[in-house]
Amino acid sequence: MTDAEPGAIRVLIVDDHPVFAFGLASYLASIDGFDVVGRAGSEDDAVEATASLRPDVVLMDLDLGTGSGIEATRRIVRANPEVGVLIVTMLGDDDSVFASLRAGARGYILKGAAPTEVERAVRAVADGDVLLAADVARRAVALLSGARTAGPVVFPELTDREREVLDLVARGYDNSAIARRLVLSSKTIRNYLSGILSKLGVADRSALIVRARESGLGQDDTDGIPSGTAAAG
Repeated sequence: MTDAEPGAIRVLIVDDHPVFAFGLASYLASIDGFDVVGRAGSEDDAVEATASLRPDVVLMDLDLGTGSGIEATRRIVRANPEVGVLIVTMLGDDDSVFASLRAGARGYILKGAAPTEVERAVRAVADGDVLLAADVARRAVALLSGARTAGPVVFPELTDREREVLDLVARGYDNSAIARRLVLSSKTIRNYLSGILSKLGVADRSALIVRARESGLGQDDTDGIPSGTAAAG
């Protein structure tokens, strides 16, 4: 990497798809005022790279091959509150958006965004602003405006995505079926389950299913449980 100009925005890219990460890094490095200081492809590498490279902005994918982008965001912001995390992902669902913002992300855009939108988002996050892609922002406002009439949340210590995974576990889906349904990797589902077990203080999957069903999860699966799924996994 070339020497950066003074005052340049230092950017770390976290994505486990090398071709995408390389393309994004090349684009940002071509813009005056940007310095791509490094790339990482896993949760742990992202946390370590942030600590050592001290970027101003971390561009974070959510579905990392090893670990969770949401958990990486939480760990980075907790240890480095001055660093802005901008989520750049294929996942545009409401659960992913709100889980990311709760973890401390300052921005959320989709991988299909125009290059100029990516540049604008990085600059906004570097300035301390919060920036959401237009369609994401509209849905966020709609959900927040209806939150006052919502009932109590089951297991409030869990993120929305963790509750979604737990609900599917309670319905009897195995990890592979949950991964297909949520369009995530099996590794990511295992990571979510590990976090759920830890947060709820439950010893194993069987006890987790009982606890979830007693709380009302897993009771209204109108789609039915796919054949070939099992409670274990």
